[in-house]
Amino acid sequence: MNPNGAPVVKDLVLVGGGHTHVIVLKRFGMTPVPGVRLTVIARDIHTPYSGMLPGLIAGHYGFDDVHIDMAPLSRFAGARLYHDEATGIDLTNRQVRCRNRPPVSYDVLSIDIGVAPVMRETGASDHAVAVKPISTLVDRWEQLKARVVESSRAVQIGVVGAGAAGVELTLAVQYALQQLHTDGGRSGQTPMFHLFSATESILPTYTGRVRAKFDRVLRERGVVVRSGVRIVRVSADAVVADDGTTYPMDEVIWATEAGAQTWPGDAGLDVDDRGFIRVAATLQSTSHSGVFAAGDIAAVVGHPREKAGVFAVRQGPPLDANLRHALRGEPLEPFTPQRRFLSLISTGDRYAIGSRGGLAVEGAWVWTWKDWIDRRFMTRFSALPVMAKDPDDTDLDRLVSPEVRRQLSSRTMRCAGCGSKLGATVLDRVLSRLSPVEHDEVMAGLDSREDASVERVPAGTVAVRTIDAFRAIVDDPYLFGRITANHCLGDIYAMGADPRTALAIVMLPFGPEEKMERLLEELLTGVVETLNGAETALVGGHTTEGTDLSLGLALSGIGDPVQLLRKTGMRPGDRLILTKPVGTGTLFAAHMRLKAKGRWIDAAVDSMLISSRAAAATLRTHGVTACTDVTGFGLVGHLLELARASGADVRLTLSHVPLLEGARVTVAAGLLSSLHPDNLRLGRAIANLEEAAADPVHPVLFDPQTAGGLLASVPADRVDACVSDLRAGGYPAVAIIGTVEGRRAEESQIWIDR
Repeated sequence: MNPNGAPVVKDLVLVGGGHTHVIVLKRFGMTPVPGVRLTVIARDIHTPYSGMLPGLIAGHYGFDDVHIDMAPLSRFAGARLYHDEATGIDLTNRQVRCRNRPPVSYDVLSIDIGVAPVMRETGASDHAVAVKPISTLVDRWEQLKARVVESSRAVQIGVVGAGAAGVELTLAVQYALQQLHTDGGRSGQTPMFHLFSATESILPTYTGRVRAKFDRVLRERGVVVRSGVRIVRVSADAVVADDGTTYPMDEVIWATEAGAQTWPGDAGLDVDDRGFIRVAATLQSTSHSGVFAAGDIAAVVGHPREKAGVFAVRQGPPLDANLRHALRGEPLEPFTPQRRFLSLISTGDRYAIGSRGGLAVEGAWVWTWKDWIDRRFMTRFSALPVMAKDPDDTDLDRLVSPEVRRQLSSRTMRCAGCGSKLGATVLDRVLSRLSPVEHDEVMAGLDSREDASVERVPAGTVAVRTIDAFRAIVDDPYLFGRITANHCLGDIYAMGADPRTALAIVMLPFGPEEKMERLLEELLTGVVETLNGAETALVGGHTTEGTDLSLGLALSGIGDPVQLLRKTGMRPGDRLILTKPVGTGTLFAAHMRLKAKGRWIDAAVDSMLISSRAAAATLRTHGVTACTDVTGFGLVGHLLELARASGADVRLTLSHVPLLEGARVTVAAGLLSSLHPDNLRLGRAIANLEEAAADPVHPVLFDPQTAGGLLASVPADRVDACVSDLRAGGYPAVAIIGTVEGRRAEESQIWIDR
C-alpha cells in the first residue's frame, strides 16, 4: 500500500535530490496521487542549497541552515527514500541501476542529479578541490581549512574559473580564513588568493556594471586576478598555464564550468554535445516518453539557459504537473523558462551585489535581502505541515490498464486463510532469481519444494532456534530485508551458536502482480545477502497478503552444548560490555513524526547493519561469562534478564552508555517508541530510580532496539583487551557500561550511577 491506503499501481521514481525535485516532493506531500508510489534515489541525505553555500563557507550559516533534509521531506511526501547513487538506466525494462542495491523499477522517471566537475586538465582531479558536487566541496573545505591554519607561512590559494561560482567562492574562502586568522590571534601573513580566468574578464555572462563592481571588490580585498590565463595542468604545488607559465600554489579550487554525468547518455537517452539530457519544453526526454529531466542536468531544446539554481527552482511546479499528467496518460503542458532573473552574489562578508537586466546594486542591505530570500526558500522544506491524507482512490482508473483494473477490483473481497497466499507463479519466479548459500546437512530446502525443510544436526552439537518478525522499519524493502535478517541472527550469535538455516515469513501489501513480485524480490534479496554473509541458507518460508509490509525469520543454528553462551554465569566483579549504541526506538519514533534529521536515521541504519558475528567470537576469546542481545525490551530489560538469571545485582554508569547520534535530542523532546511505556514498567527494578530519573538521558535505557548490540559480562582482568579487540573488529562504539555486584535483596536490582 502507499501512504494513502490505495494499492500501488504506478511507480514514480525521482533520481537525485536537486532543487526541482525537492519542490516536487513538497507538492506531492501537499497533494498526493492515490495509487502512485513515489521513490527517491539520493546520493546525499542532506542536499545542499547552492545559493547559501558561500555563506556556509564564510561562516555565516551552519550545516543545517544550508541543507535540505531529504528524510523528513520524503516522509512528508509519502516517498521511499533510498540513500544510494544511480549509475545507469535500463530503458527497455524501465529500471534504474544503483551502486549498492538492486535495480529500482519505474513507470515514470525523473532525473535531477545536478552536474559533475569537468577536470580534463592533467592533475586537476588529484590536486584540486572541485566546487561541484557541492556535498564533496563541503567535506573538502574542512580539510583545506585545516591545512591552511596549520601552515606557518602565507599560503598561496588559486581559484580556477572566474564565473559567479568562482568569484563568490574566492571571497567567501578568503573571508573565512581571515576570520580564523584574526580570531585565533595568529601572527604572520594571511593567505594570498589568485583568481584565474580563461577569458579576458571575470563574470563573462554578466553586464559591465556588475563586472566593474566585482573588479573593485577583488582589488580592495587583495585578490590577484589573472585574466586570459587558461590552466592546463595542476600539480601538488603549482598550476601551469597553456603558455607554459608556472604559478606556485599550495591549494587549488576548481570552479570552471561543470559538465554532465555520463550515465544518462550511456543508457541511450538523447543528450546534447556536452552530455546534458535533451528535454522538450514539457521537461520530457526527447527520446523516451517515460523519462523527464530538470535542473542543471537538463538541456531544454529551444530554450538554452546557463546553469543556475533559479531555473531549477522555477521548473518545480511544471515538472510536478507534467509528472502527474504522464502517470495518468494525459497531455503534457509546455513551460517557457524566463530569460532574465535576479542574481544576488555575496562578497564573503555580509555584503552583496545584485543585478537584473542592466540594473546593478550593492550594499549590506542586498545581503540582508538575499539572506531573507534564501531562508524563506529553505523554510518551505523544514517547516512541514501536518496533512490529513484521505485514502481516496477514486481516480485509480485513470492510472491503470483494464487488466490491472480487473486485478484491483477484487481487493475488497480478498480471501483469508490460505486464500491470502501469494500466487505460486510469482513466488517461483522470485525464488528462481535468488542464490542462497547451500549446506551439505540440508536434505530438503528451496530447491526441493517439499512441504518442510529437512536438515541434519551434526553429532555432538545441539540445535539452537529462534524466531522474530516485525513491520517494516524503513521504506526500502531491500534494506528492511537486510536489517531484519541481521536482527534475527543476533539471537543465535548471543547464544554463542552458528546459524545454519532460515525460514522466512513475508506479508506483502496487495497490488498488481508485477508490483508485488518486484517488492518480494527486493525484500528477499536483502535477506539472502545478509544470510549468505552469515553462511546461513534460506530453505523455505511462507508468503501472504496484508495491509503492511512485514517480515519474519525462523532461524536454526548449531552449537557446542558446553560452549553455549547463556544469561546465567555473571559473577561479582565482572564488567559489563555493550557492543553497539542504543537509540533506534526513539530515533524512528521521531522519524515517523518528521522530527529526526536524515543523518541520524542514516547512522542508525548503519549501526543496525553491523553484524554481531565477530563480536560474539571476540567475547568468547576473552572469557565471556554471560551474554544476550539488546532488542525490544531495551537496555534495562535485557540487563535485568542477565541479573535475574545470574542471581546478581548490576551497577550501570549512565554516562558510559553509548548513544546513537540524535538520540539524546529526541529523548529530551519526548519522542519515544510506542513500546516505551511497557518497558518503563521495568524501572521498578532500579534501586535508586528517583535519583536516576533526574538525568534527562534516563528514558533511553528503556528504548526498544532493532538489531541492537550484544550485552555481555567479562572478567575484569580481561575487559580492556576485549574492548580493544572489539574496536579493532568493527565495533567503534563498544563501551564498558557497568559492573556486576553481589545481590543485596531477594530480587535482583539495578543501580544507576550518573
